[in-house]
Amino acid sequence: MPTYEALPRFVTDHHRLTPEQRRAFRQAVTAFVADLRSEGPFRAGLRVKGVRRAPGVFELTWDGNGRATWQYGQEIVRGVLTELTSTFSQVRAVFC
Repeated sequence: MPTYEALPRFVTDHHRLTPEQRRAFRQAVTAFVADLRSEGPFRAGLRVKGVRRAPGVFELTWDGNGRATWQYGQEIVRGVLTELTSTFSQVRAVFC
């Protein structure tokens, strides 16, 4: 089961989101985790991709202008999906 560590910057960014933006973000996270569990490809609507010039950093976007970045962490329990240093550690929930 994926887990995460929320860094202070994420917490600050998340608190700045409107209730509607938080709902959209939560829906994206739910879809993201479901795709991780299925071990298949991520659904196209999340637009998951690596960040240029930042090896090991990935991003997903949702709801037009929502974006989050993260890094995969070390496996916590053998045989279980790896920890996400962020489904939202360096998850920056940013609405531009």
